[in-house]
Amino acid sequence: MKIGKETLRFILQISRETYPDEFAALLREKDGVVNELVFLPSHYGERSVFMYLHMLPIDFSIVGTVHSHPSSSPDPSPQDLAFFSSVGKFHIITYYPYSQENWVCYNRYGERIEAEIVEDPED
Repeated sequence: MKIGKETLRFILQISRETYPDEFAALLREKDGVVNELVFLPSHYGERSVFMYLHMLPIDFSIVGTVHSHPSSSPDPSPQDLAFFSSVGKFHIITYYPYSQENWVCYNRYGERIEAEIVEDPED
């Protein structure tokens, strides 16, 4: 997976700003690079976030999800793993304190995968 540098910076900023609550969004890809977030109506809380997936648009550029953990653990919960298998192929978890090193990418099976930070594609 490739993710735009500014997109990742934005994700980490949102993670810090919503702390101690979790946040979640969908990942949109352009030219093979995750470069945009799509927000659905959601309910954010300290221990979970609930996205209204029935409002998911028909959009083949959506390739996965991102959400934050208010703890220092990036490990997916059983609920995260169930969520991963239902939406897309890439899933990012950010974790406290949400610095440049505090994020992990997983596949739909909950296995860690490498992610490359690249320049964001031009609009």
